[in-house]
Amino acid sequence: MKAIPICAVALFYCLVVSAVHAVELPGMPEFIDEMVVKHQFKRDELKNLFDHAQHKPEIIEAITKPATIKPWVEYRAAFVNPQRVKLGVAFWDKYHLTLQRASKQYGVPEEIIVAIIGVETIYGRNAGSFRTIDALTTLAFDYPRRAPFFRSELENYLILARDQEFDLLAVRSSYAGALGIPQFMPSSYRNYAVDYNGNHTIDLLHEDRDAIGSVANYMKAYGWIAHQPVAVLAKVSDQSCMGDSLTPRTVAQWQADGVHAEGVSNTGLNARLVDFTILDGKEFWLAFNNFDVITKYNNSDFYAMSVLQLAEAVKAARKQAY
Repeated sequence: MKAIPICAVALFYCLVVSAVHAVELPGMPEFIDEMVVKHQFKRDELKNLFDHAQHKPEIIEAITKPATIKPWVEYRAAFVNPQRVKLGVAFWDKYHLTLQRASKQYGVPEEIIVAIIGVETIYGRNAGSFRTIDALTTLAFDYPRRAPFFRSELENYLILARDQEFDLLAVRSSYAGALGIPQFMPSSYRNYAVDYNGNHTIDLLHEDRDAIGSVANYMKAYGWIAHQPVAVLAKVSDQSCMGDSLTPRTVAQWQADGVHAEGVSNTGLNARLVDFTILDGKEFWLAFNNFDVITKYNNSDFYAMSVLQLAEAVKAARKQAY
């Protein structure tokens, strides 16, 4: 039997396993036309870029199986744990002056800023392994449920990369295209990122201080109110009398319906009632405006509660250390 040349085998293997080039995806020619007309990109450069970008099926798989489908106890353990608490204390100690300044300027507590960065990337240690151009292109042209959103983010990313002089084939992100230490989507990077170390460059991929200021700026822009609670543990005397728990009511109204929370002096504050299934039943919380602001970062009550509880754990550990 005549041997098949090794180079031929290798070529066949590459053709079988190689990803589809993004330039072949439906809708790509129209997108390139739009970028040329709307933002004055060069057509040949975009065609060359998308010829090297790849469609990644694993990105579709990842986005259709988010972490929030896990039970609360399992989800919480992934983000509120000794490792993130310990690293959070170290991060806070290292950047305490920057965190103080950001908290004072934007009204967001230092521990909340620390916890968001901790939940997002373990303080910059895990900022994502997918090429951003692959992630956004795949989702923009092969994820119909949210294609308009990701097409907008791809548009913003190309503009951002041009402004920041990114190497479009080198920058890595999450599977959803979230960038850098604080995991900002490209539109958020363009709108809310700030130069917080004074070097006249905004760099969320490498600069922790820029990330700190940018997270605080983002939260303030989405309505964070200084010196107001995030969420407080509540006791429900009769669950059948709660009515619509998702519609915000004042604390006083919740109290009248048998929902009581300690430590809230202003009973005129609006809150919604959220619950989490724990090992021995359900845990109820009154969630205020600032809790909902955290969900603007990631639209999940699990996420917001993980940020709050990691923030409290890091703050307590740091206080104990001193």
